[in-house]
Amino acid sequence: MTAGFEMWDYVVFIAYAILILGVGLWVSRDKEGHQKNAEDYFLASKSLPWWAIGTSLIAANISAEQFIGMSGSGFALGLAIASYEWMAALTLIIVGKYFLPIFIEKGLYTIPEFVEKRFSTNLKTILAVFWLALYIFVNLASVLYLGGLAIETIMGVDMMYAIIGLALFAAAYSLYGGLSAVAWTDVIQVVFLVLGGLFTTYLALNTVSGGEGVLAGFSKVVEAAPEKFHMILEESNDNYINLPGIWVLIGGLWVANLYYWGFNQYIIQRTLAAKSLKESQKGILLAAFLKLIIPLIVVVPGIAAYVMVNDPSIMANLGEAGMLNLPTTEQADKAYPWLLQFLPTGLKGIAFAALAAAIVSSLASMLNSTSTIFTMDIYKQYVNKNADDKTTVNVGRISAAVALIIAVIVAPLLGGIDQAFQFIQEYTGIVSPGILAVFILGLFWKKTTNNAAIWGAVLSIPIALALKFLPIPIFEPWMHQMGITTLLTMLVIVVLSNMQNKGAEDPKGIPLTKELFKTTPLFNIGSFAIMIILTVLYALFW
Repeated sequence: MTAGFEMWDYVVFIAYAILILGVGLWVSRDKEGHQKNAEDYFLASKSLPWWAIGTSLIAANISAEQFIGMSGSGFALGLAIASYEWMAALTLIIVGKYFLPIFIEKGLYTIPEFVEKRFSTNLKTILAVFWLALYIFVNLASVLYLGGLAIETIMGVDMMYAIIGLALFAAAYSLYGGLSAVAWTDVIQVVFLVLGGLFTTYLALNTVSGGEGVLAGFSKVVEAAPEKFHMILEESNDNYINLPGIWVLIGGLWVANLYYWGFNQYIIQRTLAAKSLKESQKGILLAAFLKLIIPLIVVVPGIAAYVMVNDPSIMANLGEAGMLNLPTTEQADKAYPWLLQFLPTGLKGIAFAALAAAIVSSLASMLNSTSTIFTMDIYKQYVNKNADDKTTVNVGRISAAVALIIAVIVAPLLGGIDQAFQFIQEYTGIVSPGILAVFILGLFWKKTTNNAAIWGAVLSIPIALALKFLPIPIFEPWMHQMGITTLLTMLVIVVLSNMQNKGAEDPKGIPLTKELFKTTPLFNIGSFAIMIILTVLYALFW
């Protein structure tokens, strides 16, 4: 086993980079006699088929925060962190059945645009600014930081150069081609992502078993670290504060999941670009099935790394390379990059390409959605209402470039955080409860008024911060803070709406019918199958 990259690793990785850039630029080209318009750039001409939507959803979602951060959490606290992935499968079904029909029926470009149609331009602007700040300073910056950490750990490249390289790679095709380039390259990225991830899982489990195979390795991992295979943590567990037992299933994690999959621009934008609602729902179903296997490639390697590090005989077989960048409980996020060192030549290049695919596809998705929100909800609203398509597309490209430059500057400042996946969830959780409360009531409660929604969105931040810093033990787990913030925000909106409208329905309330939420037999059967699989998984690892 060798720790460094060899010639074939570089060949594989460079071939991957050329393939992604080539495909991205090819699908970005303007068709003869047709200049790219806003729908082409921001919604891929509303032409995406179901399989492109499903794979693109996963590619946008799985990033460095999963490969690096979730493996780190697997190393530190075990399989319980997989609740994010498995509950996401169920959340996707809810989004496909109850949220998408309304969004697609209204012909949206952006999630803030829905807020304008349901409430007002003022609330749309408030939420658009929330999202821009969150995407640039938390999402983009953290993905760049974690990607830079991985490249520094594996290849020895200085982190700042690694961050700049990743940024330029993502910008090379996404800024020019828009969502079309992002979505179609994502189909390729997912192949690398899954295959590379499975190679790493195979290596880790095979190493633990001493070359006796994956099943023997998994058995040995379960035997060596049984405490890492409980989905529901006891209150006495040191990690209970991050994953508070049964409350993960019935509490704050629903806030994180419903916000992320239902009202997050860089995720939902793919579904808005579908050929039709049925096509979009099939894509959602594919993504839900893929979500079930993601823990196998992002959590299990972290647990295997924990067993390897704590087994003297395995460490002795790894030699000097095993001591390089060794993960510890304090630096758990080193687990995945550490494992990649031990892949054979060639496979190491594929696995690293998978990690790069996860990072670059998420960066490209976030950039495209940041530029979409800025261009459609800020620039066209307040700067140039009559902007033509050429101007709109150019502003989208420029705003994405500016967002990327800011994120590159901020990313190194995140150095020193551990379990970055948890960090991202915690700080996103300050903003997401208020947004979720506004959307849920706006969608499904016709009495919700604009003024009540504005007050709810604005007050949700001080409520979240107060719960975060109040010295009250019950509020200590941040998932509790998210759940309670959501309920309090909804209470504020309900009380103010009733005071303003005296119990009458708001004129902009959405008419809901059974026909609107009717789904195909395929979607229903697939959804039922996913629920059965989830029940079995939780029963096995409770």
